[in-house]
Amino acid sequence: MLYQTYEEKITPELHKWQQKMQKRPNLVDRTSKAVQDKINNIIPDKVHDVITATIKQMTRAVLTGAEFTTSLPAPKNSLEEIEREVSRRIEFYKKAGAAEGGITGAGGFLLALAEFPILIGIKMKLLFEISALYGHSAEDYRERLFILHVFQLTFSSQKQRQKVFEQIIQWQEKSKELPTDIHQFDWKTFQQEYRDYIDLAKMAQLIPGIGAAVGVIVNYRLLNQLGKTAMNAYRMRWFEERTLQAARNQEQLPSPAHNQ
Repeated sequence: MLYQTYEEKITPELHKWQQKMQKRPNLVDRTSKAVQDKINNIIPDKVHDVITATIKQMTRAVLTGAEFTTSLPAPKNSLEEIEREVSRRIEFYKKAGAAEGGITGAGGFLLALAEFPILIGIKMKLLFEISALYGHSAEDYRERLFILHVFQLTFSSQKQRQKVFEQIIQWQEKSKELPTDIHQFDWKTFQQEYRDYIDLAKMAQLIPGIGAAVGVIVNYRLLNQLGKTAMNAYRMRWFEERTLQAARNQEQLPSPAHNQ
């Protein structure tokens, strides 16, 4: 059996994820979207208002505030060492989110509704920690924008997911072309896509009697899904950055003519 490096070992998983992000919406995707739209039409305006306001505040906080900032980026260790710690943080946040979902789910409609902002905060804190572990500084607004893209990539329809994925491919090069005004980010679409997705998964948590169990399961799965998406997005950047560096190093090598 040939020896595999860690990078070689995870490459098939990364490629599978990349294909999933780029696939065209199928019948299930389109049906799910239609169901979500119908549910949105019967959800009380008060619920929509709370969710929309929460996502607005969160987006602004990520782009301009210091609420989610974490420790300085970790030194660039091997990818295996980084992802070992990333996996530990994901497990911690999955358990924290599940516990929080169970408590609020058991408290009925009003407490479950109040849980939306808390869960979003947990998700964002996880993403900022993952970003730092991969060695990226949230002091750079472009890194915050990448975090928002990862968030959106996780909680969007398949049609929107395709668009977001295209935006993060070759991020190191694309980020150099970003405008200096961070408020040009299309957060209106971001809010709508996230709200449409999360309503379908979380509405059962508002039902008396089963809310606690649903809150535990749904929060655990949502954070697990977010963690996996983030790991693959940063893996993709890891490989892209090393490909670019190898190309630069090749360009700097003296040509054969110089050696004559």
